[in-house]
Amino acid sequence: MNKKITERAIDMVAGFARWAARLGRSSDRGMTTSEYAVGTIAACAFAAVLYKVVNSGPVLSALQSLVEGALDAKF
Repeated sequence: MNKKITERAIDMVAGFARWAARLGRSSDRGMTTSEYAVGTIAACAFAAVLYKVVNSGPVLSALQSLVEGALDAKF
């Protein structure tokens, strides 16, 4: 009797492990898609902030003087 209970318990644990593995794979696919979406939104937000910073007055004048100095360099 104990052997049958032990075998049944092992079968139940193995079945649960298979179910959990299937569940993990299916939810992992969706998680990857949402991670790409969040990453894309974060990259767009960073690009917008960078655009505002680069087009601000002090940074724009510093970049302009840097480029002018590079173009006026003697070789």
